[in-house]
Amino acid sequence: MNILTFRTNDELNIAGASIITSLVQTNPRAVLGLATGSSPIGIYEEIINTFRKNMVSFRQVTTFNLDEYVGLPKDHQESYHSFMNRQLFSHIDLPASQANIPDGNAADLAAECERYNRLLEDAKQIDLQILGIGNNGHIGFNEPSHSLISGTHIVELKEETREANARFFNSIDEVPTHALTMGVGAILKAKTILLVVRGEGKAEIVHRALTGPITTECPASLLQTHSNVVVLLDAEAGKYFANEM
Repeated sequence: MNILTFRTNDELNIAGASIITSLVQTNPRAVLGLATGSSPIGIYEEIINTFRKNMVSFRQVTTFNLDEYVGLPKDHQESYHSFMNRQLFSHIDLPASQANIPDGNAADLAAECERYNRLLEDAKQIDLQILGIGNNGHIGFNEPSHSLISGTHIVELKEETREANARFFNSIDEVPTHALTMGVGAILKAKTILLVVRGEGKAEIVHRALTGPITTECPASLLQTHSNVVVLLDAEAGKYFANEM
């Protein structure tokens, strides 16, 4: 595991974007696993800057997003379809047919999970998976539990997760109670995992996840079992690692 702490967000964003664009430059048909939330936004902005300089193309890339809310219309401001279009897809040359996001409005959600699993299987392996981490240690929307599900599945969001995401909505009552998420098993199959964590509020949980016991009660701790994890921390999120590096 390679844990890197950066003094500024600009440095972190450039480093993260460089990892991703370098992969696509050397492997134009790369399969990328993408994340939403505030952590990857700056990295996406740097990717867009690199694209606008004609230094990288995504025409042959395939992407898979980790998750999507259940019951939130795709055109809702806070759906992950809208997020990805706003923050990345509408600014690069990735064909829409190659951008995969679970459909949280499918008539049969169980069938939608199976469809997404088949797409992942057909892709063989994600080359690089971007992750953030929740305040309770979730990755994707894989919440702490006595056991974790390997494949794409429906999850009931923990109250603390809904409270953390309420800042994006008018009130917590508008935050969906369920989501579809890629399972931990699928995440851990990626060749490389890029974990991005920002802010003092995440310092304790990321330290616990990367140095504490491996347990399904902290899903991110399972990243310790992966052979190629790159962790990008800002100074605040990485404060507990300062004396260990």
